[in-house]
Amino acid sequence: MKLENEKLYYVGGAVRDELLRRKPLDIDYCFEGDAIKFAEGMDVVKTNPSFGTVRVMWKGKEIDIASTREEVYPKPGHLPVITQLGCPLEDDLKRRDFTINAMARRTTDGQLVDPFNGIGDLEERKIRVLHERSFIDDPTRIIRALKFSVRLGFNLAKNTKRLQDEYLENINYDICWHRMKKELIETFSLNKQKAYDKFVKDGLYKLLGPNQVVPEIKQRSIEAIVKQYPTKYSWLVYLGLFDLSNLELTRPEKKILEWAERLKTEKPSNNTPFESLLIHRLRLESLDD
Repeated sequence: MKLENEKLYYVGGAVRDELLRRKPLDIDYCFEGDAIKFAEGMDVVKTNPSFGTVRVMWKGKEIDIASTREEVYPKPGHLPVITQLGCPLEDDLKRRDFTINAMARRTTDGQLVDPFNGIGDLEERKIRVLHERSFIDDPTRIIRALKFSVRLGFNLAKNTKRLQDEYLENINYDICWHRMKKELIETFSLNKQKAYDKFVKDGLYKLLGPNQVVPEIKQRSIEAIVKQYPTKYSWLVYLGLFDLSNLELTRPEKKILEWAERLKTEKPSNNTPFESLLIHRLRLESLDD
């Protein structure tokens, strides 16, 4: 038995990756209507009525199903607020980040719903926002665009690049830093030198906060160092020479950065995180002419 219904769709990245003949990282389901009511009679694990989501156990796996919803951003850069649950599918898709992530496929017959020509942008290998205020509403989409650019080998569409550049000239730092950190971690955990190079060249580092100083790392790629010394904090190795004081850092993350700073004047000890040593190594290389 399949998980299917005429109003049940899988959406976003799963559709994109399927069209690109890539294995999806995960599958997001969306129900055009009330997902919680749809799941009545299933093995329900958890519901969240405020967000219209339900988690069910299906063939030994936990699956999340979301009700279609409309959102507004009451304040630029902050989390959106749901204004309607159970809206038409197209209204749900238009709140998403890029056209290539704003597609859905019906579970019953596989019909593709693509109101913003996402498939055309897939063919042209372009990342395109859905509207002019996209980065103003959610500037973390700039980092998401970087992530997809590196992961998929895509480039920003011309108008999307213009909107990005305009935003980077007038950044709003009153934003959801938790969301920003999440996107930074996902992007730099890919361990791709190209991500760092574009982050610097295109001025995306400005999103970290004002008055950032860009290190000139010349001797060796960060990707090679992280590949040699794998760590779950690889994103900090990439960004540890920037000012990360705006991010909500955990205690281990703070310790890594504190020790990286102490290594300017102190010798390492047995308590020094090895990530701090890597960051300090990159600092020395940036100072080496």
